[in-house]
Amino acid sequence: MEYSNPKKIDFKFSKISFGAWQLGNRFDFDEMKEESAIKLVQSAFQEGITLFDTAPNYGKGQSEVILGKALKGIRNKVFINTKFGHDSHGQTNFDVERLEFSVKESLIRLQTDYIDSVILHNPGREMLYGDHPIYKELNRLKQLGLIKHYGVSVDWPEELEIVLKENNLDVIELMFNIIHQSPKIWFDEIEKQGILLMIKVPLDSGWLSGKYTKETIFKGVRSRWTQDNIKTRLEIVDRIKEIVGEDILHASLKYILNYDAVSCVIPGIRTEDHLISNLKTLEYDLSIDIQKELESLYESYIKYQNTPW
Repeated sequence: MEYSNPKKIDFKFSKISFGAWQLGNRFDFDEMKEESAIKLVQSAFQEGITLFDTAPNYGKGQSEVILGKALKGIRNKVFINTKFGHDSHGQTNFDVERLEFSVKESLIRLQTDYIDSVILHNPGREMLYGDHPIYKELNRLKQLGLIKHYGVSVDWPEELEIVLKENNLDVIELMFNIIHQSPKIWFDEIEKQGILLMIKVPLDSGWLSGKYTKETIFKGVRSRWTQDNIKTRLEIVDRIKEIVGEDILHASLKYILNYDAVSCVIPGIRTEDHLISNLKTLEYDLSIDIQKELESLYESYIKYQNTPW
C-alpha cells in the first residue's frame, strides 16, 4: 500500500481507500449479507486500507453499523469519515440544531466514542462559507471530543473556490474523475493548505470500470440515466480507451492519484475481487504523456458533453 500524509491531519491515509456506500445497502444496490460485508472490511484493513468513508443514509444506516462491527477491535488504526445532512431515514436536514443528534446516532452505529471526520454532505453553497453557524457547532463538537476533524463534500470548482477562500477546513471530499476534471484548477491551493482530499465517484459510478455496454440494464440508483446519457458516456469511454487501452479502470484510478493534491480515492467496494482489483492500481504505470492526453481530451471534447451524475 502507498500512503499520503496531508499537513493538517497527523495520519497515514491509504491512497486506495474504501467507499462504503454499497456496504450492506440493499436499497440502492443488490443485497449484500452482513457477514460478507464485515469480512470485506476486515480484508481491506489487512491489505493496508486505513480510511473508510460512510454516511448515515448509506443503506439507511447499515453501512455505519457494518463498519462499527468490522472495525471495533482496530478502531485506533483506522480513519472513519461520515457525514451530516442526509439521515438514516432518507430525509435531508442540514439544521444546525440537528447536528449533535446526527453525530451521536452515528457514534452508536459505528460503536465508537469519536469520529475522525464529519463532513457536510453536499450542502447548499450558503453553508460553504466559514461564518455559517454550522461551523461553530462543528467546532463545539470537536472541543467535546466527539469529532476530530470536519469539512465538506462538494462537486464543482465554484464550490471549491468558496471553501478555499472563505473557510478553513481539514477535509474535502470531491467528485473528480476523467469525465469530471473541472475541479483540478484548485488542486494546487488544496495541497498548499494541507487539506485531506478524498476523491469520490472516481470511476464515474462504474462507467470508468469499462463494464458497461449498450446492453447493460441499470437498476436502483443507476436507473437515473436517460438513453441519451448512456449513449454519450459510451462514446466518451470509447474515446478514453483509444488513449489508455482496455484497462480503463486502473488507468482511471491512477490518473487521479497522479495529482499530488489527492490524498486518496474512495471507490465503492462490494466484493473481494473489487478490493484486489482496486489495489492493483498501485502497480499500474500511467505516463505523464498519457495523463496530458486525457487532460486534452477533456478540454477539447468531454467537457462539452452532457454528463450528469
